[in-house]
Amino acid sequence: MSDPQQPTGGDILVDVMRRHGVEVAFGVVSIHNLPLVEAVDRELRFVPVRHEAAAVNAADGYARATGRFGVAITSTGTGAGNAAGSMLEALSAGSRVLHITGQIDSEHLGSGRGVIHEVPRQLQMLESISRFARTVEHVDDAERVLEDAIADLQTLPHAPASIEWPIDLQYLGEPERQVAASPVIGEPRSPEDDEIEAAAALLRSARRPLLWAGGGARTIGAPLRELIERVGAGLLTSNAGRGSVPEDHSLVLGNFASNPGLDELIGDADLLLSIGTHFRSNETRSYHLPLPQTQIAIDVDAAAIGRVYPAEVGLVGDAAEIVPRLLAALGDDAGAEAGWTDRVTATREKVRTVMTENIGAYGDICAAIDEVLPTGSIIARDVTIPSSSWGNRLLPIVDPRSNIFPLGGGIGQGLAMGIGAAVGRPDVPTLIMAGDGGLVVHLGEMATLAGEAPWCVLVIFNDGGYGVLRNLQEAHSGERHGVDLFTPDFGDLASALALPYALARDADEFRSALHKAVDLRAPMVIEVDVTALSPTPAPFVPPVHVPERPTAEPRSKEEDRD
Repeated sequence: MSDPQQPTGGDILVDVMRRHGVEVAFGVVSIHNLPLVEAVDRELRFVPVRHEAAAVNAADGYARATGRFGVAITSTGTGAGNAAGSMLEALSAGSRVLHITGQIDSEHLGSGRGVIHEVPRQLQMLESISRFARTVEHVDDAERVLEDAIADLQTLPHAPASIEWPIDLQYLGEPERQVAASPVIGEPRSPEDDEIEAAAALLRSARRPLLWAGGGARTIGAPLRELIERVGAGLLTSNAGRGSVPEDHSLVLGNFASNPGLDELIGDADLLLSIGTHFRSNETRSYHLPLPQTQIAIDVDAAAIGRVYPAEVGLVGDAAEIVPRLLAALGDDAGAEAGWTDRVTATREKVRTVMTENIGAYGDICAAIDEVLPTGSIIARDVTIPSSSWGNRLLPIVDPRSNIFPLGGGIGQGLAMGIGAAVGRPDVPTLIMAGDGGLVVHLGEMATLAGEAPWCVLVIFNDGGYGVLRNLQEAHSGERHGVDLFTPDFGDLASALALPYALARDADEFRSALHKAVDLRAPMVIEVDVTALSPTPAPFVPPVHVPERPTAEPRSKEEDRD
C-alpha cells in the first residue's frame, strides 16, 4: 500500500475532481489502480461496486442525474474489457463518463512479456468505446491528460472519455510538477441570422405544428416550454428527451410517436420541428412512421440533419442557444389554428387512457408509483416489460435529470445506473425498475446497494425469465428458447444482504410497500409477483423489426428419392 503522506497520481485526480465539483468515483479496486482508489477514498468518496461494467453504469447514472460528469475507475486488461459494454451505453446515450483504467508499468508497455493484467492493444479498445482515449505517458503530464479528457466531455455532442494510467506513474505522481493544463472545449457552430429567420418563417406559417424533442433538448429548459406554448405545438419526445418539458403539461404528447393512437394527429400535422433526436428505429416503426413533409431540424451534429427524415431547414448548433433565438425571431405572429391544441390535449389523454387499460394490473401499480413518489424523484429503469411498455411512457417525468434508462437497449444495467443516480442526488428517492432476468446479470450490485445505503427502492418485476423476448418469440415463432430461467428467491437474497423486503401480489400490497420504502430513506427491495397480478396485462411485444423467415420450397419426388 502506498504511503498516505507521499503524494501520488491519486492526489492529482482528487484535485481535478474537486475543481470540477465531482465528489464521487465508482470502481473496482485493483493492484493497478491502488493509488487512485486510495486518494479518492481518503479525500472524497469512493463507491466500491462489484463489477467494472457496473462502475461505468453507476458513473453514467450519476452524470445523468446531476448534470456533472461521472468518474469510473477500473483495473487494466480484463477489468477495462469488462467496462467496455457499459462504455458503449454511455457512447450511445451521449453521457459524460470519465473512465480511468490502470495500465502495467510504463517500461513494459507493448513488450508482450506477459506482465500480469497485460493485454494487447488496450488503447485501441478504449478508442473504439470512447471519443477521447489517451495514455498518461509521463509523471508530470497526468493533470493535463485529465483536463483534456474533461474538456472533451464538455464538448458537444457529449461522449465518454477514457484514460489509461500506468501503475508506476500513478505511484510517482507529483502535483507540484504537473505541466500547466490549458484544455480547449470545442464550441459548436452557431447558425446565421438568416437561417434562424428561415426556420421562424416556416413556424409562423404552420397551422398544425408538432415538435419532437430528443436527448439534445434536455438542457433547453424554459424556452422550449415557451416555444410549444407560443406556436401551439404538441410535443413528441424520444425516450432520451423525456422531461425536456415537464410531462404533466397538456401539450406534451411524450414518448408515444409510434403509438397508433397518434396516427391521425401526426397525419394532419403540417410541420415538424425536431430537436436533437436520432429518430431511433424503435420509436419510428423502423423508420416507416409517416411524419409531416415540412420539417425543421436542430442538431449539434450536422450529419444528423436529414439522416432519417429530410429537413427543409437545418440548424446546426447547440439547441439551448438556438431555441431562444428562434423564439425572438418568431415574434407574436405564430400560432396554431383554432382547435389544434385541444386536439393535442385530447389525443394525449386518449393514448394514455388506452395504454392504462391495456396493461391491466400494471396500470394500478403505475398509479401507485405516481401517487407515492415525491415529484421529481429519479426513475431508473432497466430493460424489462414494465419499463419498455409503460414505464417509458406513462410515469410522468418532470425533470430530464430524473429520466434514467439504458438507451442502448442493453439488459442488466438499470440497478447500477440507479445506484449512481441515487448517490449523486441524495435529496430525492430513486426508484429502480428491474426484471428478474436483468437483475441477475449484475446481482452482485445488490451488495453495493446494501453497503452504500442510498435512498433507493429496488422494484423487481418477477415473471421467471426474459419476458420481453419470450413474448417476441411466441409472437413470431410460437416457440421458446433460452427465455425461461431459474430465478433466485429474492426474499432470501434480500435477507442475506440485510435489506428490507416486501412481496407484492397486487397494487394495494405494492402501494403499501412503496410508502414504507419511501419513508425509510434507505434501500428497500419490493418484489412484484407478475404471475399473480390481476387483471393480467396484455402481452408486450417490443417494436422491433423481425425479418420474415423464408418458407422452404416443397421438395419434388425426385429430390426425395435422392
